[in-house]
Amino acid sequence: MSLPPRFPISDIQIEGVVTEFYALIRAHPVLGPVFGAHVADWPAHEAKIAAFWRNAILFERSYDGNPMAVHKAAGNVRPGMFIPWLKLFDEVLARRLSPETASAWSALAHRIGRGLSLGLQDYGGIPKLS
Repeated sequence: MSLPPRFPISDIQIEGVVTEFYALIRAHPVLGPVFGAHVADWPAHEAKIAAFWRNAILFERSYDGNPMAVHKAAGNVRPGMFIPWLKLFDEVLARRLSPETASAWSALAHRIGRGLSLGLQDYGGIPKLS
């Protein structure tokens, strides 16, 4: 038994968002170098992230990975980096999708981003106050 999608979207739309987003990431003055230090094969990375989103939205089970572990292992990802990441992502969503679909995907991305950011805070990203 498969679950219904979180919201209506096609594989082509997911791939389009991911492709445009990572083009912007590569050009971003802060995020570009962080990603560039770890991503050698952009098409493979984009395919993996598209699979992540198909899993998160369409429940396809096409993604096998641990985003928290990957971001922690990178060593140069800081919690505050999710602010410009999400801003760019929201801009792409607004350009490529209907307002309803963009809003639904944005809410999911922000929830995931908050989780990753909080996980990285406890991993040496920023000092915790006593």
